[in-house]
Amino acid sequence: MAFFSTTKKLILDIDEFFNTIDKGSLVFKEGVSNYLQGNKSRFTENLVAIDELEGKADSIRRKVENELYTHSLIPQYRGDILRLMEKCDDTLDIMKQNLYQFDVEIPHIPKKLHDDILKLTEISVSAIDALIPAAKAFFRDPLAAKDRIHRVYFFEKEADKLANNIKRKVFHEYTELQLSEKTHLRYFTLHIENVSDAAEDVANILLILAIKRIV
Repeated sequence: MAFFSTTKKLILDIDEFFNTIDKGSLVFKEGVSNYLQGNKSRFTENLVAIDELEGKADSIRRKVENELYTHSLIPQYRGDILRLMEKCDDTLDIMKQNLYQFDVEIPHIPKKLHDDILKLTEISVSAIDALIPAAKAFFRDPLAAKDRIHRVYFFEKEADKLANNIKRKVFHEYTELQLSEKTHLRYFTLHIENVSDAAEDVANILLILAIKRIV
């Protein structure tokens, strides 16, 4: 039986919320790519787009919260739902902040490192991509959500390994760079890696909630 058998509108709002997070991950990935390619106008468009998506996600989350409390819907799960949505919203906020850090600090990323940074971005975003269907499934079939979460953990571990390889390469092989430049590159590598870490945090919460519902 669907989680909200009598609240179809609420399900649609929650689906729209998760779709907004999903769109944000696409914009983030495109933004990093445009920055590396020097596409300043497109990168600016990405900043505007992710800012709008973050605002939309916040608005939907507040709307769902208002519906849950105003109509006293599913009080036994209300706190869990809002906590899950809040942590998902955090992932979009992190992606937004990361893109703005590129805009503010304008890091110099050597061309020979571009492929590694793009791959790291893709893997980190893949953790978000794996999280969204699992989160959606939680509201209809918690067992399916539990079974899908392992993909988030896989991509988080892959992002962690690649980020460490990038940092090791920067500090051990790029002898032409100043220490300040190496530190800056480490800093932005960590920023991108944090996207998958945020997805893992949500997956941990989702796993507990799914188990609670199954049991």
